[in-house]
Amino acid sequence: MSDDERHAQANALLGTSATTRTKIDSRDSERANRRWWDADAEQYHQTHADFLGVDSPGGEFVWCPEGLHEGDMGFLGDVTGKSVLEIGCGSAPCSRWLAGQGARPVGLDVSMGMLERGVAAMDQAGPRVPLVQAGAEALPFADASFDLACSAFGGVPFVADSALVMREVARVLRPGGRWVFSVNHPMRWIFPDDPGEKGLVAQIPYFDRTPYVEVDGDGVPTYAEHHRTMGDRVREIVGAGLILVDIVEPDWPEWLDREWGQWSPLRGQIFPGTAIFISEKPGA
Repeated sequence: MSDDERHAQANALLGTSATTRTKIDSRDSERANRRWWDADAEQYHQTHADFLGVDSPGGEFVWCPEGLHEGDMGFLGDVTGKSVLEIGCGSAPCSRWLAGQGARPVGLDVSMGMLERGVAAMDQAGPRVPLVQAGAEALPFADASFDLACSAFGGVPFVADSALVMREVARVLRPGGRWVFSVNHPMRWIFPDDPGEKGLVAQIPYFDRTPYVEVDGDGVPTYAEHHRTMGDRVREIVGAGLILVDIVEPDWPEWLDREWGQWSPLRGQIFPGTAIFISEKPGA
């Protein structure tokens, strides 16, 4: 199933009839994205479950459409015995993989539909991890609860106040804890969401941070995605009291000929599709 076909099914369920650029607050953005991922959960996994290792017995930890795997990259460091919060876990293949490496993960996602898909995968085989339904802007955990936090294209692009997410992560991390998250590279905002040649022509101002929103016939948001520049991301991390350790912009691998939405070999060989931010909480 192509992404276009998958989106058409979810849009039909939600009655999506138009796209717009408009301001949207945290409540409406979370509500829209909860509905979207609930509606899209089945079709999303028909398209992407194999690549993400959702149904492999131990899960997999894939950071991005470029295929970077935590087992190869080690962005989180040694996870043995560490408590890990995964934000925007979806069906939790990353959390399940972490559990297999000796970590103690907790998966959090706004969508019950995605979490139920994770439960179904765990019912088949592999380690079980606790899953929590909640938004990333108000983490339901006590201060200093986790050694590590991560998000592989999870909650960060879909929240109205990502600076608040950074502060919440800093709050629940223990001193010396690490926070690593991947998002669509900010420069991708400039281009149409197209994996082909149309997606090579810059059309949208990089500095326009007005969210992309899909709405139904009554104007009710059914999906929302939020843009931040590279500088915005850095300021959000530093403003939360975290130390920025690295920013990784993955090359498109020669072996990968798979398209994923706007990600494609054509575009990936010219400019980055993903940015991975690695930060730490001071102290130890």
